[in-house]
This record gives sequence, structure tokens and C-alpha cells, in this order.
Amino acid sequence: MEYREDDYLMLSGIQHFAFCRRQWALIHIEQQWQENERTVAGDLLHNRAHDSFFMEKRNDVVISRGLPVHSRKMGVSGVCDIVEFQEDQNGISLYGHRGSYIPYPVEYKKGKPKATEIDILQLTAQAMCLEEMLSVKIEEGALYYAETRHREIVEFTAQLRNQVQKAFQEMHQMYDRRYTPKVKWSKSCNACSLKDICVPKLGKAVSVRSYIQNAISGDEE
Repeated sequence: MEYREDDYLMLSGIQHFAFCRRQWALIHIEQQWQENERTVAGDLLHNRAHDSFFMEKRNDVVISRGLPVHSRKMGVSGVCDIVEFQEDQNGISLYGHRGSYIPYPVEYKKGKPKATEIDILQLTAQAMCLEEMLSVKIEEGALYYAETRHREIVEFTAQLRNQVQKAFQEMHQMYDRRYTPKVKWSKSCNACSLKDICVPKLGKAVSVRSYIQNAISGDEE
């Protein structure tokens, strides 16, 4: 199955989806957004990394910034912060450059490495788009964190690829249904830029029926 371009979802949405399905739906289905200091810092970092269609060569590496990517199979499109085309005899040819190259995606992130896989899934999705577009196998890429100023190497395993495919399938299903999941409060809600829109603690509210039953049984707090 291949998706039409009109049905493409935003590739970067997989990060929102992996963090919280409700957050993804609020942003990508209901078109709601609210800035906080974290989102602004992230935008500034990406603006420095992006310079669409800019390419330069350093030694044996051709560097492309703000490279648009897409996948007909997954039905997504987006932009890679940086793709380093590293010289490799098993790679592909690049217009205007001699030799063969393997793409190496690098995603810039503010802060430091996260305990979850949300950044890793986004980078894996970028690699899968590049593979489909260029007919090449990409084994690894990197996440660069501004706080640590260090690259974290990511190996694109079969497990990660399956997670990405399943996530996009579910995202398309939810988008087609225009379905926004109910609130499920957790500690991570405190860091979400949409908490004033989502009002996650309402999800912890006790229903009137439950309140009355608890009051009758003497279990009310």
C-alpha cells in the first residue's frame, strides 16, 4: 500500500505520538498549539541547523542541511536537520560529486538524552524515508544534544523500524477517524506545552456516581 501525498502526516509527529497520543491528536488533528520555553528553545536550535538545499563538503563528507524527505509506504513527510553523506564504495552517487556515499542522518535536540525512545524513533523514521527515496540501506545515525554537545549514535534495528511502522499506522487510523484520546494524567504532563489546553488533571476527577457511592460506603477521602 502507498499513500497519496495529500494524506501524508508530519514525520516529526511521531515524537509527539510516542510521548503522548493525546498530545499528538491535539496538535495534528485539532490544530492546537501553545509555546513554552522548551518549544521556543527547540525551534531556535532547529532554525540554526536548517538551511534548505545548502550543501558543503568537508573532507570525504558531503553535508546537507534541511533536507526534505518523505515515504509513500508510511505516508509521511518532513525535514532532516542534517544528513551527512559519508563516502563509501557501497553507497550511492551524488550529483556534482565524485564517488559513492551513504546517508547518515543527524537530528539536533535541545537539552540532554531522554530516558524514552521518542527522539530515537524520529531519527529512525528519517532514515527509513531516506532509504525509500534513495534505494540505499542506512545502518545508523546520530542525535546531537545541545546541553551535552555530544552525539548519541543510534543503530536502526529491526525492532525500531517495526515500532516506527506501527506508530504511523496507528497515527493514520486516528487521523482518519479524527479521534482524540481521553486524558490520562502522568508526571510527564507537567512538562507538556499543551497542559493548559489539555487540562490533564481533569482525567483524575471522580464522577458524581463514584463520589456518592464512596460517600455511602464511607470510603471518601
